[in-house]
Amino acid sequence: MTTATTRTAVLVSDRAGDAPRASRGKRSQGSVGHPRDTRVKRTLFVIAGVGSALIFGLPLLWAILRAFQPNEVIIAAPTWSSFWHFGFQNFAAIFSPSSHLLTGLLNSLIVSISTAIITAVVATLAGYGFAKFRFRGSKVVFGLILVTMMVPFQAILTPLYLELNAMKLTNSLLGLILFYVTVNLPFGVFVMRNAFESIPSELEDSAHVDGASRTRMLVSVLRPMLLPGAATAALYAFLASWTEFLGALTFLTKDSLYTLPIALLNLQTGAYGQVNFGTLVAGAVIAMIPCIALYIGLQKFYVAGLSSGALKG
Repeated sequence: MTTATTRTAVLVSDRAGDAPRASRGKRSQGSVGHPRDTRVKRTLFVIAGVGSALIFGLPLLWAILRAFQPNEVIIAAPTWSSFWHFGFQNFAAIFSPSSHLLTGLLNSLIVSISTAIITAVVATLAGYGFAKFRFRGSKVVFGLILVTMMVPFQAILTPLYLELNAMKLTNSLLGLILFYVTVNLPFGVFVMRNAFESIPSELEDSAHVDGASRTRMLVSVLRPMLLPGAATAALYAFLASWTEFLGALTFLTKDSLYTLPIALLNLQTGAYGQVNFGTLVAGAVIAMIPCIALYIGLQKFYVAGLSSGALKG
């Protein structure tokens, strides 16, 4: 009787010990995941990535191909034989002395680069003020700045024109730069405030203890952490001013001051309002090059700048 009781107790203890081991094995297997599920998820991710690349890449490739085709081929019914007629006549027409496109390209570069630099600098200073200084009505003022992002500038284009005209800044690249800075500054302030909010206050305290001024602290201590936000504000301002059409058309009336979008509009129109699609597509491809190059160069800063301030701690 004693022997049977002992064997029963041993069996019960073995089963009790096996149960946690089995549950631990199931937990570990569940945490790792089945290899088939992993392959399926990876395949779905690859398919989604390739599909997104095709959706965004095929129109660009199609535009590049059309830029090397004459206008007669573009407007004609598509055939396999005529599709492969490529040439440089569209680019030759764009860069001819009578097109004035190089002047428009230079004006757009001046306006866009100046807008990006001024927006980044002013947004950095304003973001620092809203993030690190507490004054009465700071939240209300910052809220008003965010509200201006919801108002399209087309709705206030007339009073803006009257204001610039009173300041003698119409038909001036400086006036156009100030207009673009005003339009793009709210987004830049929003990004830079979030960037400053994500920086620990201990870094500023240490810099003050070491005797650094606020300017020295911004330039030497906080600059590496602020670079993604500043690059985001600058890139957004550059792209917005590079492709903007209505504001430049409203504030500029001289041919020598036209930016690239207006120069393309004047170049593409032929007799009786006929549109030269070959020249138009070639000009659009040329306008893409600075945007694509700048975005590729600042992509990592752009993503980091948009996500700055999203996590605390």
